[in-house]
Amino acid sequence: MNHLPSPADEGLRKRVFQIIFESDTRPAKAFDIVLIVAILTSVLVVMLESIESLRSDYGTLFLWLEWGFTIAFTFELAVRLYCLERPLQYLRSFYGVVDLIAILPTWLALIVPGVQTLVMVRLLRTLRIFRVLRLMEFVGEGRLLIGALKRSSHQIFLFLFTVFMLVSIFASIVYLIEPAEAGFTSIPTSIYWAIVTLTTVGYGDIVPVTPLGQAISVMVMLIGYSIIAVPTGVFSAEVIRSIRADRYSDEACPGCGHDRHEQRAKYCLLCSTWLDEDTPDPQLSEEKQEAWWEEHGGKGNDA
Repeated sequence: MNHLPSPADEGLRKRVFQIIFESDTRPAKAFDIVLIVAILTSVLVVMLESIESLRSDYGTLFLWLEWGFTIAFTFELAVRLYCLERPLQYLRSFYGVVDLIAILPTWLALIVPGVQTLVMVRLLRTLRIFRVLRLMEFVGEGRLLIGALKRSSHQIFLFLFTVFMLVSIFASIVYLIEPAEAGFTSIPTSIYWAIVTLTTVGYGDIVPVTPLGQAISVMVMLIGYSIIAVPTGVFSAEVIRSIRADRYSDEACPGCGHDRHEQRAKYCLLCSTWLDEDTPDPQLSEEKQEAWWEEHGGKGNDA
């Protein structure tokens, strides 16, 4: 379910609200598209500016583009706050914080003295990349994935906690049996090795040298291959459940009791019974339809 902020009032502010926060009209869709293009372009500028050769040749252009996007996003945030009934509540929300992060570093560069500090502020401007997270607001499928992730968060957390316990156990065992010369100088270092091994990354900077340690490494790698599908399966199950919930209705057929019909289905898939309990079957004769209306409160006569 999508919880939109509330518009301030009727008139211009409500019309602006419908364009910025909703997407069911042509102006609203056009605004979303323009904003998405601006977000992606600003991220591309930040990425290109990080390349030394391009920054030395087009540094001035990147600076103008940076200020152009900053002013545009600042104006957009101001308009969002203008058309809301509770603007401070929006600023405390996830997307409000993202909007502030996207524009504050560039404005701070005007008042922060010192060349070294300005370098840090320039690095902070890469936080503009978090602006991409706003793209999720425009995609219905994105909301579906976020909802599925929230519903499966407890199972995934329990899974990660179990994996961490296994990693800690194997790391402690390897720390006891492996010499410090092999790189296992502490339990945290051994945990680092266990995580790298469990995820089958295998950097090779720390390697067991004893036969028992190598056998444990094989065991950890096999466990990694076997459990990597667990969170994926949990998340996929929640996604499929969300898709079915959006596509199918929970109302049971009055004829046979079947309860997995598509939202727009008019007749039961199994017994062809009319599913809409508020109206009569249009294939019935006029007499039967009138009798149906009389039986259900005489709505047909009132109509």
